[in-house]
Amino acid sequence: MPEEADQVRFVAAPHDTSEITGTSDLRTAGIDSPDLAGGALPGGPPLLASRLTPPAPPEPGLLRPRLVERVERGASGPVTLLLAPAGWGKTTVLSTWARAERDGPAPAWVTVGEGDTTRRLWGYLAAALRAAAADDPDDAPPPLPDGPPRPEQLESLAAALAGRERPVLLVLDDLHRVTDPAALSGLEFLLQHADGRLRLVAGARREPPMALHRWRLAGELTLIGPDELAFTTDEVADLLVAHGVPVPAPAVPRLAERTAGWPAGLRFAALALADGTDPARAVDRFAGDQPDVAAYLRDEVLAPLGPATRDVLRRVAVAVAVRADLAAALTGRADAGQVLAEAARDAGFLHQDGGNPQWYRPHPLLADVLRDELGRLPVDEVRELHRRAADWYAAHDRPAEAVRHALTAGEWTAAAELLVSRWPELAPDEPTAAPAPPEPPAHEVRRDPELALAAAAERAYAGDPAAADGQLRRALAHADDLPAPRRDRFRRLAAAVELSLARLGGNHQGVREAADRLLATASGPAADAGADPRAGAAERDDVRAAAGAAHGLVALAEGELPVARTRFAEAREAARRAGRPRTELLCVSRSAALEAARGALRAAEELAGEALAMPACQGWSARADCGYAYLALALVAWHRDRPAEAVAHLALAGPATAEPGGAALAALCRAGLLADGDDPAGALRTLAGARAVAPGPELGGWLAAEEAQVRAAAGDADGARALLDAAGDGPAPALASARLLLRAGDARAAERALPDWAGPGAADWPLPVRLGAGLLDAVLAGGAGDARRAGRALEEVLALAEPDGYRRVFTRTDPGVRDLLAAHLDSGTAYWATVSELVRGADAQPVAGPADGPARGLDEPLTERELTILRYLQSILSNVEIAAELSLSVNTVKTHVRNIYRKLDATRRRDAVRRARELRLI
Repeated sequence: MPEEADQVRFVAAPHDTSEITGTSDLRTAGIDSPDLAGGALPGGPPLLASRLTPPAPPEPGLLRPRLVERVERGASGPVTLLLAPAGWGKTTVLSTWARAERDGPAPAWVTVGEGDTTRRLWGYLAAALRAAAADDPDDAPPPLPDGPPRPEQLESLAAALAGRERPVLLVLDDLHRVTDPAALSGLEFLLQHADGRLRLVAGARREPPMALHRWRLAGELTLIGPDELAFTTDEVADLLVAHGVPVPAPAVPRLAERTAGWPAGLRFAALALADGTDPARAVDRFAGDQPDVAAYLRDEVLAPLGPATRDVLRRVAVAVAVRADLAAALTGRADAGQVLAEAARDAGFLHQDGGNPQWYRPHPLLADVLRDELGRLPVDEVRELHRRAADWYAAHDRPAEAVRHALTAGEWTAAAELLVSRWPELAPDEPTAAPAPPEPPAHEVRRDPELALAAAAERAYAGDPAAADGQLRRALAHADDLPAPRRDRFRRLAAAVELSLARLGGNHQGVREAADRLLATASGPAADAGADPRAGAAERDDVRAAAGAAHGLVALAEGELPVARTRFAEAREAARRAGRPRTELLCVSRSAALEAARGALRAAEELAGEALAMPACQGWSARADCGYAYLALALVAWHRDRPAEAVAHLALAGPATAEPGGAALAALCRAGLLADGDDPAGALRTLAGARAVAPGPELGGWLAAEEAQVRAAAGDADGARALLDAAGDGPAPALASARLLLRAGDARAAERALPDWAGPGAADWPLPVRLGAGLLDAVLAGGAGDARRAGRALEEVLALAEPDGYRRVFTRTDPGVRDLLAAHLDSGTAYWATVSELVRGADAQPVAGPADGPARGLDEPLTERELTILRYLQSILSNVEIAAELSLSVNTVKTHVRNIYRKLDATRRRDAVRRARELRLI
């Protein structure tokens, strides 16, 4: 920023105002106020009214209440920062919030201009703050200079702000345009010394030159980044409706994924789709090569970066994701990792996975642009980049990527050798979309059919079954020309590729058959060590690991949990002996979840920790495997009654919950947390959705039993009975039936229905079910006056629960357990410390019921339509379903719901329902 004679530089200290120093030739306390419509600082250009007014949101408009409410909550603190790259809707969110109706004056608005000097910025700040103060008749306007304030003026202004009844809200949009820390030092001083009466809400592309760490450490900084600004799938659907684009429902999540929720990209997509006749096909074809999208990304994202940074991004675009040492290998630059970190921080379109080491992945649309830039390099340079990538991936136990890059580089021998030596690491891996390499030439395939198998394996890994099947057929056509020792190896490799294809197609029977064919290749005559470098014991372990993992995956997907547990355990040991870390990770992570499902919490915790500590559990390609480890930890924390831990782990389990078995286990945990948190409607929605697609009778029975208990607790005994009648046999539904009978007051029928938790077959039950049955047995015995039997049952339950640290089964279960525990504590127990802790925990549990004192009345009554919708809020219906019931639009229902929350002083559905019941409205 150019120096000016009248420019002031301040360094604001947080506590000692004597450290504020500066130089200036200003001698007066202030300058006459400029006219907002066209005033000017003396000797300077006029102030623009457009920079002092929130801009109108783009049309067609789309209200995003969650973000407006997020900013409103943040504005209760000193600093709220919307930090995101170009096109993420920062200005739209800020403008929508600033224009919203509120008690008190509207926020003061300043759009920061390119090249604003300290003096000019403070001219706009003074004008905006003066206008905001003038709108508030309850407070006198603070003394505001029109230029950079001197230290004594800052103190006076801070004191005046601190004495105001209402805080002044200041919005600074495009704050990244300020590059000189001195320009904001006075503002920082005011924020620190105005006693919370000045609150800053700002939008910026990168962190502004302010001491944000002070507010961050104090917990007073609200950061809203791209993850929150990104459109959700529902918001994408609403945006397309607003643009009048009739996109089929299945295409909406694809568009959300393709754009990663980027608001500008979605608006470009809506405009492009509006011009087409086949919206679903247009969604699949929408990419970063769209002229408007490419131009925007080049001008707004890439152009501000330096030439060296752009060159690094272009060259690392050969890989789907990249980390520092891979970037260094590709570019030959030792500082490539630092360049990536700076680009991720400044550009924002380079996402980090949070691992160690850190992996970077460009936004999907930016990746298209970067690949186009890569394609403009000389062909030999591009091939060399792929060769380097193949070498790096091969050396870092990522053979699938190594094969793809070797094929792209035309390194045919290297690609075939990778398949021969590393095929087990290809077969059980998860599909990852990647650009297709060129097809191997016919003469190379005739020379070595295993090259076509390598190409088939690579395409199966990338999720392209048609191309993989074509390459497999090419390979099989030339297999008979191989010498006998090579034919045995070829059959094994071909079976592995067929296994991958069957898994990719979701063909469970095909997976079993291919896995059995693969196992058969290890039971024949030993292969020639000269033809196969891994012949003998290593070969057999490879086959057993790959085939066993495949069998385990099918069993888990079909809900055959005991079978899956056995298969994964066997495959895990074989993979460990063979030195196949990625196959081992797949088995260990899922074994952890299965141990947690059967209730072996300590074993689950150990296996999950082992999985997460494995080097293979890094980067995006391992997220599904690591997701199962987090799912296991979530189940462990849930059973130990640590809800905050469970929620945190469940949030990291995302990829695992996309698979049938993982989805059912996650639904049990999530629904339990919702029910414990007094949200039965949310729990029922979660359970009903999971039960509809649950694999196998065992998982279906668990879900039905849990749903029946939630329904019974909510007063729907008939619905609970109907669910249990349809659930069939099994200890979990039987336990739920016994609980339902006891709740109805029929203790004798409950005792008859209670499954035999102490019998020999109970050892195979999930431990939480066995513990629940034992506790119910103790409750029934205590209710019948048989204290001795109740004590024996309770002691046996404690003996089963203690090694794994169970708590929830005691603290959030059948009525009467707390009294039994207290009596057991008095009568003597081998688990005195545990029982004492459980009794104290039960005493600390909040008791549901009306609040103390009479309920406060409503300041504003609910309308008739709002009362109607309020009654629906008691149900498990979503807003969409309520809209359908009342023949209203979804947006109309959402508006009424927001009004209901405001009038009832609630922030969510369950709070609104509870408040309404207190007021006898429902």
